[in-house]
Amino acid sequence: MSEWPLDADGFPHRSAGRCVVFNTRGQILMILGHDIDRPDYRWWFTPGGGLMEGESPAEGAARELTEETGLSVEPGRLEGPVLDRRSTFRFYYVTRKQDELFFLLHVNEAEEARIDSRAGARLTEQELELLDDMRWWDLDELAAAEEFGELVFPVGLVQMARRWRSGWDGELIHAVEE
Repeated sequence: MSEWPLDADGFPHRSAGRCVVFNTRGQILMILGHDIDRPDYRWWFTPGGGLMEGESPAEGAARELTEETGLSVEPGRLEGPVLDRRSTFRFYYVTRKQDELFFLLHVNEAEEARIDSRAGARLTEQELELLDDMRWWDLDELAAAEEFGELVFPVGLVQMARRWRSGWDGELIHAVEE
């Protein structure tokens, strides 16, 4: 299966699983990336990525979390899905579509300590080239960074994260970004 199979309209289109990770201080884990054809276009996003064939969204989110951070968790630890996001965006020279399910994960201090900001051995060659940083953000700091021009995806993440910081209320949020 291609990582980005073409849909009926000819767009590369895939399903993905993502993790919204909180530490014991209520901070959220974010990754900074850039686009290969626009190196100055940078954005913060949550760990996650495309699903492998036969993989559930929670399994994919857990696998991607391990690949991108070095922290391994069982898919059953993930709460949700909490967000169902359909997005259309330009990446790697092409307009793409991605259907994402987001899951919550609250980590303890020992798990937080295992998160590696450049889990190089687990990153793909493309990820090594395109992922610039990873850090824990206080939600107020992340909101302020957005006000000063930092891009954060999904749109509205800070507001949603404020709801999820203490746990999930059971509501699945739907979002479309084009």
